[in-house]
Amino acid sequence: MARTDRPIAIAVPLAMLAGVIVAGGAALYALGGGRWSLADTLYHALNAVSTVGFRELDGMHEVRFSYLATGVIVLAGLGTVAYFQSSLTAILVQGVIGERFRVKRMQKQIDGLSQHMIVCGAGSTGMHVIEEMHATGTAFVVIDRDRAMLERLSTEVVQGKMLYVVGDATEDHVLTEAGMTRCRGLVAALTEDKDNLFVTLSARSLNATARIVTKVIAPDAAPKMMRAGANATVSPNMIGGRRLAGELVRPTVHEFLDQMLRDKHQVLRLEEVTIPEGSSFTGKSLREVPIRSETNLLVVALRVGSKFIYNPEPSTELEVGSVLVVLGESRNVTRLRELITR
Repeated sequence: MARTDRPIAIAVPLAMLAGVIVAGGAALYALGGGRWSLADTLYHALNAVSTVGFRELDGMHEVRFSYLATGVIVLAGLGTVAYFQSSLTAILVQGVIGERFRVKRMQKQIDGLSQHMIVCGAGSTGMHVIEEMHATGTAFVVIDRDRAMLERLSTEVVQGKMLYVVGDATEDHVLTEAGMTRCRGLVAALTEDKDNLFVTLSARSLNATARIVTKVIAPDAAPKMMRAGANATVSPNMIGGRRLAGELVRPTVHEFLDQMLRDKHQVLRLEEVTIPEGSSFTGKSLREVPIRSETNLLVVALRVGSKFIYNPEPSTELEVGSVLVVLGESRNVTRLRELITR
């Protein structure tokens, strides 16, 4: 039962119960022809509905159909009370109690994760990070203080499969609940630079090896984030400005990128794959490894140390630590990683 539907679910049986009491009291008042006050007949109807036992109205035996009316009130009251109790029980089980079970079950799933990503902030920036994580099949946990926002994103963006922690990402225990000590990386996408700085400091103290990427707004915030432990910073203002210029002078290129990112049937991405130690690809040229034939991926660039080789020649030899930048479907990237580590 959705959180917004709960007041309606309890209001309907409560209104029905009140209707039985009012209608019963009004009927007895009309039958009495002024013998009893409306307050007395309403109280009598309330006692009848509750079935707790009551004293009859004075002179009831002298009023025709008064006992029949009381019997109808009792029977109608039994039904509405049962409906009210079942609705209240459903709200308690599906709402309060159910919520506790959901939180415990979700926390158990989070505790079972490792090498996942953490997204701090589910606002205007964080929601796009969440969309990308979901589209590429990356395991992730979201932290935000707004439960309603998290539930909406879980339903509308991730189809109910999003793991999240409700809390303040600047607090160490909240980061720990999200698996900070076991994660592979973290995105700090909160609204304020000072909050992202605090998250970066806390995250780095909990995990010395995780990659931390931080959103920055002020131009002078980036160096502070790097000193606090961030591996990289991203300025939405700078990215937005470059995108505006690109749309102006390179519209076809950006249309291609947009379609690549938004295609729901074919998830195409630029991905990176590192050659690990002991890989069968080590010492072989691009011509000799089955990247194209087995995965249908396009090798766009190769990074060796700090140097990038764009559109590398087929004779280029692969070394341990070399990073392949490839373009293709996410599932084929997964296949390539399996081939490389075989």
